[in-house]
Amino acid sequence: FRPIHSVDIEKHVMEPEEFEVDPMIPELIKRTLAEGKKVVSVGTTTTRTLEAVTNGHYTGEFPGDPKDRGTCPSIIRGSTDLFIYPGYEFQAINGLITNFHLPKSTPLMLVSAFAGRENIIRAYREAIGMGYRFFSYGDAMLIL
Repeated sequence: FRPIHSVDIEKHVMEPEEFEVDPMIPELIKRTLAEGKKVVSVGTTTTRTLEAVTNGHYTGEFPGDPKDRGTCPSIIRGSTDLFIYPGYEFQAINGLITNFHLPKSTPLMLVSAFAGRENIIRAYREAIGMGYRFFSYGDAMLIL
């Protein structure tokens, strides 16, 4: 992930990430949330993907290229540069499993947007005090 160097986070440019998802996912998410159930995303990349396909913030093909019909009859293939930071209103998830991320990183911004900055600071202080491991192969947390 590209580190955030700008004082104004709105000026940070996200690297696009590619994804492939079933075209039923946006509708399934909307229906699940409307029924009051949980949509728990595993990881920040998955979260960005689910948010992007739910709110249309992506470029790509929908429902897929006809030449691929033999292997995958219907798929959304695309990429997103969606930057999720505090103030973002989540439309696709209401739960998140993720690592403990490094300071000044875009994944930390996403987690802070989801749980609230103060909640994340409190959780990180506890994680440090308990000796949790950070970054990609470290410990994880469930945020509901």
